[in-house]
Amino acid sequence: MGTPAVSVCVLTKRADFVRASHAHRQGTPGIHLQGRRRSAGEAGGIRVGYTCSKKVGNAVARNRAKRRLREVARIVLPEIGRDGWDYVLVGRKDTTATLPFDVLVADLRRAMKKVHG
Repeated sequence: MGTPAVSVCVLTKRADFVRASHAHRQGTPGIHLQGRRRSAGEAGGIRVGYTCSKKVGNAVARNRAKRRLREVARIVLPEIGRDGWDYVLVGRKDTTATLPFDVLVADLRRAMKKVHG
């Protein structure tokens, strides 16, 4: 029933973030998405990373933005994410932490469709 579960792992190595930043990119008002298809030799599954620079705000604002990005990814990636891809969600100044949650979810869905289109 439904699609088989694909494992979602968190990116931790800087090199993975850098490789994703040089691949497909798509911006929306609430989220900037970077995505790349891994090579055949790399492990399968979906990998995701989150980042918010100091432009987003102080530590409280950055942590709030990252919590929201994690929750949006938890909802959207199992639906639209592709096996063998890395995604990096980048928080945006003044919007990621304050936009209505359903708008953030719609932004990520739209960005993922563009990256995969």
